[in-house]
Amino acid sequence: KLDTYIYIGQHETYSGGGYIYEFRGRLLDLKSNLSRLHQLEWIDDETRAIFIQLTLYNPNVQLFTSATFLVEFLSTSSISPTKLEFYSVLVFTSVLQLVCTILYIIFIIYFIIIEIRLLFQLKLNYFCQFRSLIELGIIVCSLRNVVVYLWRFQECKRISRSFKETNGYVYINLEFAVYANDLLTFFLSFCCFFGTIKFIHLFRFNRRLSLFTETLRYARRELISFSMMFSIVFMSFLSLFYLLFVSRISSCSSLLSSAQMLFEMTLMKFDTSELIGADVVIGPLCFSIFILLVVFVCLSMFISIINDSFRYARENQIQDQDILSFMLNNLLHWI
Repeated sequence: KLDTYIYIGQHETYSGGGYIYEFRGRLLDLKSNLSRLHQLEWIDDETRAIFIQLTLYNPNVQLFTSATFLVEFLSTSSISPTKLEFYSVLVFTSVLQLVCTILYIIFIIYFIIIEIRLLFQLKLNYFCQFRSLIELGIIVCSLRNVVVYLWRFQECKRISRSFKETNGYVYINLEFAVYANDLLTFFLSFCCFFGTIKFIHLFRFNRRLSLFTETLRYARRELISFSMMFSIVFMSFLSLFYLLFVSRISSCSSLLSSAQMLFEMTLMKFDTSELIGADVVIGPLCFSIFILLVVFVCLSMFISIINDSFRYARENQIQDQDILSFMLNNLLHWI
């Protein structure tokens, strides 16, 4: 009826179904409604989750806001308030935004034409270049941004019409608009990521940045082999800590939280009091073995690989890579 979607909580995943009660009127009416729900035992032993959803709309700036508060009832009869999320969906409010979007689309079309020409010239070698993969990432995410934005714009127009027809007296679900807005944010973040990485190619004439890229290129094979070895060692310790302390330490309650704890221990951020409290002998023993093998041995191997590749890259560095400094000095002299 309300067109709700699946919601992922901290302890369970909930479908869009359930019992609904809408609060309307003054504050006294809301309090009386709560008392009546309490008398009717609307929340009983079968209740597993309660969602409190608020939908706000500001027509002056075309701003939609959706707030969701989730309370989960566990099988141990405890109550867990897990999520309080706010989403804002803001559409175009000025001509400048529209002009910038049109210019952005024109640039993306121009880049698509250039990349198609390079694809026909290089063929399969096109996909072996790092720069080509970055360009493809920008183009794909940008095209999806355009599609998702038009999708979100139509949804916002539909919500505006519904609000105008009902004067806000009917609950308007914003989950679909929030979902589209999240997709737009994800694709925009990836566009910013690929665009920032592209500066490495643009600044390739800088000696220090070139030394960084050359070091990674020389250490590529060794780093792949080291990653395979490190992943095997790390997974073995992950299984060890999870199976030993899953019922004793909250940080080991799941595989993901156990991996997070081990990564913090790798970065020398740890608290041994929990391990000692879990088991006086096994806790410090496992911690000592992990520090010895992972921190002392594996990280030392990683630093040695980077050092060797850095020394080799510095000895074989091309000497005519001061073009960027030369251009900058000439520009400053001209100014």
